[in-house]
Amino acid sequence: MKSSASAARRIALTGILGAEAIALSALELMIPPLPFLPPGAKPGFANIVTMFAAAEYGLAGAVPVTVLKALFALVTRGLSAFLMSICGGLLSTAVMCLCFRLNRGALGLVGISVLSAAAHNLGQLGAACLLTGTAALYAYLPALMLFAAGMGLVTGLILSAIFPALERQKRFLKLP
Repeated sequence: MKSSASAARRIALTGILGAEAIALSALELMIPPLPFLPPGAKPGFANIVTMFAAAEYGLAGAVPVTVLKALFALVTRGLSAFLMSICGGLLSTAVMCLCFRLNRGALGLVGISVLSAAAHNLGQLGAACLLTGTAALYAYLPALMLFAAGMGLVTGLILSAIFPALERQKRFLKLP
């Protein structure tokens, strides 16, 4: 009986984290494109929630959040946005989980955030090249990596600041 209650609590937390990630994604859609940013670049605030899930629960906790974010992109922006989101999200999530598994202390939340932002941009760029059938898009790589470094720094600092608040959700549901 205890394990089914724990499973229900874990599913509830995944739903809460997914809803938070979707809310942050929706807020990002309201930010107008800025002329000095690479086309389609967004801050990646929803990855704050994914990183928390990766830190606390590993791949099994982070992948559902990533998939929920990608499904939100499908519903709100279509198939191309879904493919870009799922490719960038899964690569980013894999990098996060690998970093947390190997040694969180060596990189810290900010370092892991920067690496996962770079992986996200690489995954999306690869998807864009496949969707358009042209490798010329790789010309955006330097700008995307610079953007990933900046936004990875910002999202890592935000996660560092709000990590305790996110952990309280877990304690409220009485999860280990």
